[in-house]
Amino acid sequence: MPTTILMPALSPTMEEGKLAKWLVKEGQRVKPGDIIAEIETDKATMEVESIDEGIVGKLLIAAGTEKVKINTPIAMLLGAGETADMKSPSPVLVPVPSPAPAPAAAPAPSPPAAKAEQVQARPPAQAPSAPVRRDPPTAPTAPTGAARVFASPLARRLAASANIDLANVKGSGPHGRVVQRDLESALQATPSAPRQTAAVAQPGTAVAAAAVPTTAAVTAPASANPISAMPDDKILALYEKGAYDIVPHDGMRRIIAQRLTLSKQTVPHFYLSLDCRLDVLLSARERMNAFAPKEGPRAYKLSVNDFIIKALALALQAVPGANATWTEAGMLRHRHSDVGVAVAVDGGLFTPVIRHAELKTLGEISNEMKDLAERARKRRLAPHEYQGGTSSISNLGMFGISNFDAVINPPHATILAAGAGEKRPVVTGDRIEVATVMSCTLSCDHRVVDGALGAQLLNAFKGYIEDPVRMLV
Repeated sequence: MPTTILMPALSPTMEEGKLAKWLVKEGQRVKPGDIIAEIETDKATMEVESIDEGIVGKLLIAAGTEKVKINTPIAMLLGAGETADMKSPSPVLVPVPSPAPAPAAAPAPSPPAAKAEQVQARPPAQAPSAPVRRDPPTAPTAPTGAARVFASPLARRLAASANIDLANVKGSGPHGRVVQRDLESALQATPSAPRQTAAVAQPGTAVAAAAVPTTAAVTAPASANPISAMPDDKILALYEKGAYDIVPHDGMRRIIAQRLTLSKQTVPHFYLSLDCRLDVLLSARERMNAFAPKEGPRAYKLSVNDFIIKALALALQAVPGANATWTEAGMLRHRHSDVGVAVAVDGGLFTPVIRHAELKTLGEISNEMKDLAERARKRRLAPHEYQGGTSSISNLGMFGISNFDAVINPPHATILAAGAGEKRPVVTGDRIEVATVMSCTLSCDHRVVDGALGAQLLNAFKGYIEDPVRMLV
């Protein structure tokens, strides 16, 4: 019988994607491992491999089609003697790259229907599988003995804050799972539902460095439309017709808008700032680059940003209370420093993660960051390379920005905003001297990091920056 190839789930949170390009044609023979298509998620373009041998009988979804739901048939693969007119009872899910292991979190039981997120292929005995995300446990919303409702953790929190019974909400996610958009639709249909007051951050704060997280470990607002408070027709009425062009939002821009709004409405931000002297670091960097191999596998060229990554990683180890994530079930205390670094790309940004950064040398961090940044700009990162992390960095120093406040990237509890190194007059004892100074601002989630704890983290970071030899031990 012909084999139906289904739209794969390329990340644990993916529900739909764009079939960007077919790399095969109808009638073409393929074998396992051949690249057959490119799929765009909200953040990345990933190649999809064939797992069976056969002839491409029919391409069911045209290249360029957006919002293709996972598990939708996208192509038909024919075996010997088979034709495209024959029925295909045996769908195949295309496997995805196995993500790197992430720090363990408290696992929660997964409903049987969630196994659709696992990758399956024929025959079942040889099925490859991708890890399934395990969210921190959440409190049950149904009384004992009631039928179980499959819903995402964020949907459960939305329902709890708006007093909505999940049993009355029709799910549109995989296998009928209730997801965020279902709750937003239900909220629009019930405007009288009680609303929860959202924490409001400082007005006028610069929006910087947010990307798609693995999970949203914050309590979402019970707003019917958390993205735009003013309807489109009202906004368009403010401007003269023909004086603007409408550029449709792509998936990345929509996700950034959703996550930033979620963060600013629900995470109680506060900000701590201090100045770091860079003169010793710049001198050390110059000497280390002068002696660094210029070619070969051990070659490297250090940037100031590499020192910032290492310093924050070590500071998180020195102040472990700040290396944490808020969940309703309890605080996640992370054993390693997985530091995300914001990388600007056309139309948005990525936050690739340097895993176990506290254990890596400056040269290793430098080379890994260069590779991640290059592939981020080409949108070639795998989901596990930009999801997760325990804290993050947004560095706008290369653009001449002196200081700014960054928006926390949930589920992180902190983000460090680094400005440009500038020559400034500095008072040392009773004399004034010129020094190169970098202003840094730490944005903190007050549910996780209190003022004194944030101050300890920022001062530990400053200690490593101003005495960089400590990073070499």
